[in-house]
Amino acid sequence: GVVEACLLHMLKRRAAGFLRTDKVAALFTKVGKTYAIAGDVCKKVQELQQQVESRKNQANGQEPLKRQGSTTSKAPVLTPQAIKHIWVRTALIEKVLDKIVQYIVDNCSKYYEKEALLADPVCGPILASLLVGPCALEYTKLKTADHYWTDPSADELVQRHRIHGVHGRQDSPSKRPALGIRKRHSSGSTSEDRFAASAREYVESLHQNSRTHLLYGKNNVLVQPKDDLEVIPGYLSLHQSAESLTLKWTPNQLMNGTLGDSE
Repeated sequence: GVVEACLLHMLKRRAAGFLRTDKVAALFTKVGKTYAIAGDVCKKVQELQQQVESRKNQANGQEPLKRQGSTTSKAPVLTPQAIKHIWVRTALIEKVLDKIVQYIVDNCSKYYEKEALLADPVCGPILASLLVGPCALEYTKLKTADHYWTDPSADELVQRHRIHGVHGRQDSPSKRPALGIRKRHSSGSTSEDRFAASAREYVESLHQNSRTHLLYGKNNVLVQPKDDLEVIPGYLSLHQSAESLTLKWTPNQLMNGTLGDSE
């Protein structure tokens, strides 16, 4: 959306098209006539738009198309936001948005007024340079609920995999039940299962997630619960939520899933 706003700033009427409501589409189409890379993007966008239309027709009750196994059933599902910005989005995914913007900057007199952002000798090239980084990325995954947090470390990924995956392979002798909880098929197993789930959720909460921000974490912090007991190593962490700060300490045995019969 920001890139589109820059592209539309003081765009000449002739370049935008008098009768076209989608001025970004008119700009890309016009540039595509003289710049091959932009022309390829135009073709891809047209194909995507045709697939979107085909999906709409199928949703309106044209079942025979589905039964025939048409290629449109394998087309990517685009959200309304993606369709709204389909031109810039497609150029970004194809890693050519920076080149197209640079071409527009180099030929800005054809498309823009003198006071336009892209016609500025400093701001225009800067915008094209800023787009080099985003165009170098691979957009292969969808956003998740906690996409705005940093990726976890390798140790955290291994720990999460151990927590989630161990219950699915109880028959393996080399695998221990997570958190030392053994599942029973008797009538009294529900309370233990509930405790195992809550313990697993607690360990997961020690990691960074969409609700709390992990400010600090340190392992092997020694705690002595009572004077007559030995010190216990554990994981100390400081979390920030919208309302408060929370300090947590978890024994290493619980973190590693080897609690056993320990109190």
